[in-house]
Amino acid sequence: MSENRKSLINLNGGLTRRSALKGLGAAAGLVAAPGFVRYGQAQSSEPIKVGFQCHRTGIGAAYGRWYERVTTAAAKRINDAGGINGRPLEIIIEDDGTDPKRGAEVVEKFANQHKVDLVYGTLFSHVVVGSAPAAGELKIPYYVVSEGYHVASGKMNRYCVQPGITDVKAQARSVAPWIAGNLGKKVTLVYPDYAFGHDHRDFFTPAIEAQGGQVVAKVPIPPTETSFTRYFPQIPRDTDVIYHVMVGPAVLTFVKEMGEFFGSGGPQLFGFIDSLEAVDISSPGLEFLEGSHFWEGMPRYAQPDQPDYVTAYREAVGIDENGASANDAKDVSTAAHMFGCWETLNIIKASMEACDYKGPDDRAAMIEATEAMTEMEAGPDHPQGKKLFNGKIHQVFGEQSISQVKDGKLEVVHRTSIEDGAYEPEADYTEMSF
Repeated sequence: MSENRKSLINLNGGLTRRSALKGLGAAAGLVAAPGFVRYGQAQSSEPIKVGFQCHRTGIGAAYGRWYERVTTAAAKRINDAGGINGRPLEIIIEDDGTDPKRGAEVVEKFANQHKVDLVYGTLFSHVVVGSAPAAGELKIPYYVVSEGYHVASGKMNRYCVQPGITDVKAQARSVAPWIAGNLGKKVTLVYPDYAFGHDHRDFFTPAIEAQGGQVVAKVPIPPTETSFTRYFPQIPRDTDVIYHVMVGPAVLTFVKEMGEFFGSGGPQLFGFIDSLEAVDISSPGLEFLEGSHFWEGMPRYAQPDQPDYVTAYREAVGIDENGASANDAKDVSTAAHMFGCWETLNIIKASMEACDYKGPDDRAAMIEATEAMTEMEAGPDHPQGKKLFNGKIHQVFGEQSISQVKDGKLEVVHRTSIEDGAYEPEADYTEMSF
């Protein structure tokens, strides 16, 4: 059965779009009004507290470090512009250790001890899945910056939203046509053996089959694995393309061992940049990646045609033209994912202003305001690009970049459309009660 791609923007229930836009307009007017004094005209000068569930330790630590930097930069930008509804934004951080059990404990601590207005920022899918039930039970908004299909699947609860970053299902659907048309149709998948990797396995397989391709082998690898050579013999000889996506501190070992095993005569390589996030592509042993391709949510390297708002975003979060820290060239960013923190905080701001958020009693109204969103134009608030939000499944859809390693750097060679990754919703959170 053909899928209705227009279903992305059909929203039912919740706050009406007119009401949301009226609220947004009122908030904008507050900032622009003559004589506006920052924070002074708000009914309360108390800060809006955002509990940032951060992967400071564990296998997500590299991401957590950069998620924290981007969150700090985005919060500063919001506060410099007058805050939210005239109130300053305060970020309260707790380390979840990239652990689902600890993640749930952190959500409870945010709600009961810190008394935050909402929880935000979680990346690793197993932590989201382990933490979301606590958010639902505590009736506290949980804005995640993850990529798994767990939110869009409808398996979470109405308080769990993923409005600032696309999910794996959409990403896999977006890149499959390009892979089949440019690299080959017999694909072996190499992926981490947990929810995030399972999404790649489950959604890329039908996506490549729709292009006349075939997944000839699936190679799951434990996310805590430190050596990978023993897995490579599982890759069939007739493989055209190795589709690889790995995460964690051993990613550099993974790509190096893959190069040592195949040399220059192996299959074409298409990786999700997760395999190299926070890793310098010019590191010794990665020369074999020259000419290979990667998915990127947002380009690591500054592109010659990037808009001014992208340049401003990169400067604000502190990365140089190579995507490394402006203060330390060896500290490589997680650029393909961390933009989601910037965009999600801006969505939180817009949602709170649309519903005239005053405190915890307005949490449900805030979720409804987010559900009422549809188009998000590319610009300073959304530097990664234009997006469409589907309030029924609490998931945003956007463009993707396919980049090639050229002279040791990543150059964007193709930009997918929103429609490439669109799929028919299988759930409707707006029908759920609060």
